Amino acid sequence: MRVVVTGATGNVGTSVLAALAGDERVKSIVGVARRIPDLALAKTTWTAADVARDDLETVFGGADCVIHLAWLIQPGRDLARLEAVNVEGSARVFDTARRAGVGSLVYASSVGAYSPGPKDRRVDEDWPTEGIPTAYYATQKAAVERRLDRFELEAPEMRVVRLRPALIFKREAASAIRRLFAGPLLPSALVHRSLIPFVPAVDRLLFQAVHSADVGEAYRLATVGDAEGAFNIAAEPVIGAPQLAAALDAKPVPFHAGALRALASLSWRLRLQPTEPGWLDMARAVPLMDTTRARTELGWEPKRGSDEALVELLDGIRDNADFATPPLARATGGPLRVRELLTGIGSRP
Repeated sequence: MRVVVTGATGNVGTSVLAALAGDERVKSIVGVARRIPDLALAKTTWTAADVARDDLETVFGGADCVIHLAWLIQPGRDLARLEAVNVEGSARVFDTARRAGVGSLVYASSVGAYSPGPKDRRVDEDWPTEGIPTAYYATQKAAVERRLDRFELEAPEMRVVRLRPALIFKREAASAIRRLFAGPLLPSALVHRSLIPFVPAVDRLLFQAVHSADVGEAYRLATVGDAEGAFNIAAEPVIGAPQLAAALDAKPVPFHAGALRALASLSWRLRLQPTEPGWLDMARAVPLMDTTRARTELGWEPKRGSDEALVELLDGIRDNADFATPPLARATGGPLRVRELLTGIGSRP
């Protein structure tokens, strides 16, 4: 089996490559990324390509499955660029895979694609996927879901799978996640459990998470099996203020959601951090997901708890943990994070 993975050098991509390499049915893997690493991985060859503009048909030729992970989180201040890569680039991947005769397509959707929903019960994959209007990430994920709906109708000969994971963490992604969401002004040494005395207890701020390696396993199962359709991917427990406080040995303190959003908005406008306030809206609005279908039809079972994955990430941020690919490497931010500052917080990928 020959598998092509777009966005192969990121948080999820590196875990997908590792999971695929361990499966004897997978004979070769093509890792596609804008910047290829100087890194040898089992069964993997690297190809440099931008899904928004470069030739993909040659890359996809002869593949049994394309796993589409490529997605830009930043620059959050350039929505046109994000739209070109995330939405139009995804559509290019789908159409090119069909023209190249690829049999299966596995797409990286997200919990963020879901419309607002409940926090007191779980929803399955039939919940509407119209996104959260004030969050660009959510609206673009929802837009790609609509593109994929049309694609499935036009390409009935292809097997299509869409995975909708919760927040995805691992230690090796710590430098990248800090760079993308916190920015260069956060001192890594301060992200220490003993230095975090309290966590905000905010109404509806409940979220699910999952370890990147477990997500990689879900993609492997989706690739080598015969499942079709959408699958929610998340581990237990659901994380709210009590669980977060217990994991960090901190105290939950009630905090007004409006005040927290105002702080997020102000720090965004002042360019103190790169995360626009829509991310908070999304965290509070998206529903909690039921993962029964992934467990019964994919045979997927997470090996790590969501709280374990979160603590691993926080410890990784403290230790400046990274991995030897351009998106994950600590050096990408430059010496003393100078490159992050010079290119503008939230202005460059």
